[in-house]
Amino acid sequence: MDLNKGAAAPPIDPADAEQNKVMAILAYIIFFIPLLAAKESRFAMYHANQGTILFLAGIGLSIVCGLLTIITLGILFFLPMLASLVWLVFAVLGIINAVNGEAKPLPLIGGFQLFQIP
Repeated sequence: MDLNKGAAAPPIDPADAEQNKVMAILAYIIFFIPLLAAKESRFAMYHANQGTILFLAGIGLSIVCGLLTIITLGILFFLPMLASLVWLVFAVLGIINAVNGEAKPLPLIGGFQLFQIP
């Protein structure tokens, strides 16, 4: 696991992006499908990396927000909903990038790299 903060987006072949758009979109919905089905695609693997990071960040954010809600005896009841909304916005941004054939990092979390991109 390589947590390279600030990792630049790899150069993407337009033909690869066009062929693997569906896999890149799926990376933000079910992140592991491109990891299994499109290992050779730089475009799909880039978005699979972004989707995996988004998934892990969402889990962490949900746990923290849930704990803060419990600790404050429900005063911050809106935090888990806000965390879900932020996750949804980031997922939509990633899907838009995938549909447009772009390899742009997601805001705040997109600079991390969890696995090797071919």
